Amino acid sequence: MAHWLRFAHRGETKFGTLSGATISVHAGNMFDNPQATGETVALAEARILTPTVPTKMPALWNNYRALAEKLGNAIPPEPLYFLKAGNSFLADGEIIRAPKSYPGKVVYEGELGIVIGLRCTAVSEGDAPAHIFGYTCINDVTAAEIINRDPTFAQWTRAKSFDTFGVFGPVIATGLDPLTLTVKTVLNGQERQNYPTSDLIFPPYRLVSLISQDMTLEPGDVICVGTSIGVGSMKPGSTVSVTIDGIGTLTNRYQ
Repeated sequence: MAHWLRFAHRGETKFGTLSGATISVHAGNMFDNPQATGETVALAEARILTPTVPTKMPALWNNYRALAEKLGNAIPPEPLYFLKAGNSFLADGEIIRAPKSYPGKVVYEGELGIVIGLRCTAVSEGDAPAHIFGYTCINDVTAAEIINRDPTFAQWTRAKSFDTFGVFGPVIATGLDPLTLTVKTVLNGQERQNYPTSDLIFPPYRLVSLISQDMTLEPGDVICVGTSIGVGSMKPGSTVSVTIDGIGTLTNRYQ
């Protein structure tokens, strides 16, 4: 298992593997035979960036059985997803900003994220694991009252893509079994979500296969697999943390 991250240090953007409080710097392409340079950087001296710069971020709706049952939703026959815009991407430790154009409820959604490592178009479920680089933590922030505000058009893209609403990181963990993980979300010190990825309706390998039938997935793209029970609103001044054992903790302040 390795933990990969991107970071800024002394005016340069770099990437490498994190072990404890030390980053081992690598060169080349994170997704294609990266080479250790021998340089190390103390984590305390680095500014963590989003672990990739995705070309897109597909994100799932209604992909956990427990939440579907609670909401009275039928199990979907195929993945239901939207895209979060690139302007929304935000790293660990950065500030989630309340939209100036929207005064309504903003919610957190702690999730597992799949990071693509190899370009894939119409791959089979059996071939999907070879196209996955690893996994990360997601906070799929949402302007909840916008989605169904217009009865003629569900506004998923707008509700999910305000600046700073696509939070992910701090690292990409490789070598994990994605169906043995637990996602926990803590708001202001109180646990609000605690659910197993084994409850997924469409698990990661199937998701990669099915979404790749629709669109080519590029290295660095991130799929948010969806959330489960416990989603709630954030008030300005709140701190929210998403923890997945084996990956780490993604923490941001909302204001």
